[in-house]
Amino acid sequence: MKTAVVILNWNGIQYLRQFLPVLVENTKVAQIVVVDNQSTDDSIAFVQQDFPAVRVIVNESNGGFAKGYNDGLAQLKGDFDYYVLINSDIEVTENWLHPLIGKLESDSTIAGVQPKVLSYNQKSKFEYAGASGGFIDKNLYPFCRGRIFDALEKDKGQYDTETEVFWVTGACMAVRADVYHQLGGLDADFFAHMEEIDFCWRAKQQNYRFYAVPQAKVYHVGGGTLAYDNPRKTFLNFRNSLYMIHKNYQGWLFGKVFYRLVLDGVAGAKFALSFKFSHVMAIIKAHFAYYAHLSVLSKQRKEIKSQRTTFNGAGYYKASILWAYYFKKIRKFEELNKRFFSK
Repeated sequence: MKTAVVILNWNGIQYLRQFLPVLVENTKVAQIVVVDNQSTDDSIAFVQQDFPAVRVIVNESNGGFAKGYNDGLAQLKGDFDYYVLINSDIEVTENWLHPLIGKLESDSTIAGVQPKVLSYNQKSKFEYAGASGGFIDKNLYPFCRGRIFDALEKDKGQYDTETEVFWVTGACMAVRADVYHQLGGLDADFFAHMEEIDFCWRAKQQNYRFYAVPQAKVYHVGGGTLAYDNPRKTFLNFRNSLYMIHKNYQGWLFGKVFYRLVLDGVAGAKFALSFKFSHVMAIIKAHFAYYAHLSVLSKQRKEIKSQRTTFNGAGYYKASILWAYYFKKIRKFEELNKRFFSK
């Protein structure tokens, strides 16, 4: 077996019961692995009793999504050519894996791929986490084919073409094992959220490429571990966005970060007007966490720059997605001006 399909689990027995049987049924040519982050429910006993062919790795501590995968995959190093990182709250479909691995095998410069990600609860719509491939705008805001901010499109086959993207979703990401370890895996300091975008950005600075492969299709519940409207999620997204920019952006860093901090202030004001004061505090805490981490981020930035070769800019949108969304009222990816996309 060349491929390990790896689920990171933390007290997710309800999702394992619901989705692991479907994954086993539709995944015949890969080793399925459950990496457990010190669960206190009966997850491990359930997997070992009902699915003895599934390998179980128990991490020594719960370091979150990023460190959890790093710790688990360290024990698989050298055994597989490809890893598929997949959330426990995903339902796969028949023949979901073959197109992903086939794309990786077609070109050694492709470091990672993702399937089309649809909503489990509204199967005709794209799901927030990844949709049909990830992009990033000039202010370094991520968005997707099929999802701009909170606007989720219906899947009408409009994004069924394979396309090179800026980032692929950590909810279901097939990646070359050697590239994963070469880059040091996901950044454990992120804990969770946006760590896959940071990973892809680091890889792209060594001229690797990423693709969305919509011929593979999965359904994602989303928010299974942390709800989308949870202030903790707001904290992680705002903090990790600043982490990612500081590490990877190779232009005038002060100007980019200062402008981003101003935009964060606007977002905070919007939360305040909606009486979501816990989210305002989350943004403030995110900024202070960023300031406290500056020395580490600067060292990482220097290291990334020293290893940078030819930057692959595919998936970069040379305009403002904020302007398109809030001022031009664009809600669909296909309505964005194509001349602003780098190739």
